[in-house]
Amino acid sequence: MLKILGRRNSSNVMKPLWAMDEIGLDCEQVDIGGAFGGNQESDYLAINPTGLIPTLVEDDFTLWESNAITRYLCQKFAVGSLWPDDPQVRATADMWMDWQQTLCAPMMRPIFWGLVRTPPEQRDEQAIDQAIHEGHRIWGMLDRQLEKQPFVAGETLTMGDIPIGPQIHRWLSLVKENQRPSMPALEAWYRRLCERPAFEKNVLLPID
Repeated sequence: MLKILGRRNSSNVMKPLWAMDEIGLDCEQVDIGGAFGGNQESDYLAINPTGLIPTLVEDDFTLWESNAITRYLCQKFAVGSLWPDDPQVRATADMWMDWQQTLCAPMMRPIFWGLVRTPPEQRDEQAIDQAIHEGHRIWGMLDRQLEKQPFVAGETLTMGDIPIGPQIHRWLSLVKENQRPSMPALEAWYRRLCERPAFEKNVLLPID
């Protein structure tokens, strides 16, 4: 059986768990990291030297890096759906997965850490405001993409949507409406995701 090592409320762990539920795969999820600890223990570091979560275990095969895990699961178990047959659609999904790591996640990190993990009296409000302002530009890229089509890579959900889903949930939950511009296409995409049982189960969790 597939096993995911990592606490369920981590945005990175949400990615493969959501993908597996969309595909209909059974897996064992083990709480590691954060308040659960265990990710700096020697046994864990032996299979994931980064000490980060998640890690996928499949028999004697292990894989870390959340987007790599998501790609692997989609390629192995969801060819023609989450893993598109069309090479150009697949490349577009892949491009937006990289966008999530290179642009979206670094922008969201100061917002999440500042508003969720830092007591109000210790917050760097300037850093949070700068990240929110940068978010206007970065989320605007995706909003324009979604003006053309209902999902990141085309007409249906693909692996390209999955890494971004937890980030848009945090953006819309943490950043006040009067702090962000209206992005109708982006917000409509989020509502479509919220209608999916696998997204509701794995992503719409308390943010902590």
